[in-house]
Amino acid sequence: MKTSNHRLSRDEAEALAITCLQFIADEPERLSRFMAISGLESQDIREAATEPNFLVGVLDYVLQDESALLTLSANAGCDPASVAAARAALSSDRQDFV
Repeated sequence: MKTSNHRLSRDEAEALAITCLQFIADEPERLSRFMAISGLESQDIREAATEPNFLVGVLDYVLQDESALLTLSANAGCDPASVAAARAALSSDRQDFV
């Protein structure tokens, strides 16, 4: 996913957040840590992924780990700043996730 440093639309931000979620799910250790922090069970992820607040939490999780952020950016072909831009786009009407 190629994203530039411009302001992202809500759809672009949601797509990038889903890319981040897939990135988390691709590595068992990262997924396990995410599940522990979020308090979710594996069967709840698909439903939770439809909630904007959940997607902000996914972006927050990636943003707090520089190594994960850089790996994700390299794998997805996006600028690391795009993850922060996606978070800003989705959090405009956000209520606390955790």
